[in-house]
Formats: sequence, structure tokens, C-alpha cells
Amino acid sequence: MERRPLGKTGLLISPIMFGGIINTDETQEEADRYVAKAVAAGVNYFDVAPSYGNAEARLAPALKPFRKDVVLACKTTERSAEGSRRELLASLRALGVDHFDVYQLHALAKEADLEMAFAPGGAMETVLWARREGLIGHVGFSAHSEMVALRALNLYDFETVLFPMNWAMGLTTGWGDRIAQAATDKGFGLLCMKTMVHRKWLPGEERTFPKSWCKPLWDEKRLMLCGMKYGFYKGGASMVPPGNIRHFEFALDNIAECLANPLSDVELAYLRDEAEKVREHLIFAAEQS
Repeated sequence: MERRPLGKTGLLISPIMFGGIINTDETQEEADRYVAKAVAAGVNYFDVAPSYGNAEARLAPALKPFRKDVVLACKTTERSAEGSRRELLASLRALGVDHFDVYQLHALAKEADLEMAFAPGGAMETVLWARREGLIGHVGFSAHSEMVALRALNLYDFETVLFPMNWAMGLTTGWGDRIAQAATDKGFGLLCMKTMVHRKWLPGEERTFPKSWCKPLWDEKRLMLCGMKYGFYKGGASMVPPGNIRHFEFALDNIAECLANPLSDVELAYLRDEAEKVREHLIFAAEQS
């Protein structure tokens, strides 16, 4: 699998990421097998968070034989310096590592998240301390709001952004366009999530993929492929499939096709038509600039 530059970090990463939530509530034997398969396929970017249940505990022994060969990313949802420092150190212990290659403020969704993180005594104090101490290499964030993400980029020179580059959101509301442009302008590494997601779960609908809070695509190969391609079309360096092994294996099986044949005008028109069908059930509310 090819390696792609992650913005200005100097890191070269695989176009498919391993989301640690895949290992949540799996047996250790299964987690070991999933990680070994990912590495054998050429995946070298692994992302996990303490908010993913027992994912860190499962990932630690599975990843140990490969640690020196991979980029390991982790996150914190804590907004205070005290809480984020505690969570960072706990994650390092849980994973049995001495540093994270990428560390991210996780799930920035509201202005209040930024205000707390950047205030005196906020999480950014931990991030800057940890970087000075060599506990983290590069600083990023994940976001569930484009407006909040853009403001974050004006407050600090973040090196990576993990953002929902969802085709249905983008093609009906313009969601993600400004983040994609900012990646070009500022040079940060854009990491895409939700590219293989369809829409919200509907009330009473069977949640066939219970680890996903929104409905992933399945049994719709063309739409899944085009969704993957959309993330790269928007400038993504890498994408993380929905958090279960079936979607991860689909991505592994089809990444070569996605990269060899980028999103065409015909496929973009197809995605526009499909996006209109779920306009009333988008995964996030449209935001006003």
C-alpha cells in the first residue's frame, strides 16, 4: 500500500487508517488478528481514544510487535489541563508506549469546547507541555462542527485535522468545503471520517452496526466506493472506515481501485443524486457561516 504525506508533519501514512474502535469489545485473539492483518496489508496509521471503551487495552498487545513501524494517534475529550494530562498519561500507560506520534483534541463540537481548551488551565496547556516533554510528536484535533474546526485553526497551527468528509453532507450543504480549502491553504494533514456513512439511524431502525452512531453503507458497493473516493477528492491524506472489521476489510480490498481511478464527473453526479435521497436525514445539522 502506498504512503502519502500527512500535511507538513513529515510522516508518510497509509491511505487507510485503522480505527481502534474496531477492537472494542472484541476478544484479544480477534484484536491481534485484525491488527496483524492491517499491518500485513500495509496500514501504518492507527488511531485510538480512551472514549472507545476497552479499545486501548485490546490494541496494546496487538500493536506491540509493530509499534516501531507504525504511526500511533490518540485523543482526549478532556478540556481542562488537569483532566487532559491525566487522560494522556493513562493512555500512554494503557497502550504501553512512551509517546504518541499524533495527539488530538477529540470531538470539538461547540464553541465552549474551544473556550475551555484554550483558556488558562485548559487542555492546550497539556498538549504544549507534552510536546515539550516528547510525549507527543504532532498536534491535531477531530471535530464535529466545521465552524468550530475553522476557529480552532485560527487559534493554533494544528498539524492534522480529522473531519467528517461525508459526501451526503458535502453535496447537499457544502459541509467540508471550507476545511478542504483550509487544508490546501495551511498545509495541515486532512484525515477523513464518515466517508462510508449513509445517514442518521431512523427511529426504530435495527442498528446492524452497533458501534456506529450513524448508519454506515453496506451491500451498496458502488456507493461505498464513491464515498471513499469522495474523501480523497476533497484532499484527504487518509480515511478511517466505520468502526467495525467488515468495513475495514472492504476498504482494504478496494483502496487500490479508489486511488487508481479517482472520483469521476459521472461518479460525482451519482453521489449528488444519492445525497438528495437522504437530505432529510443527514448526520449533522447544516451550519450557517
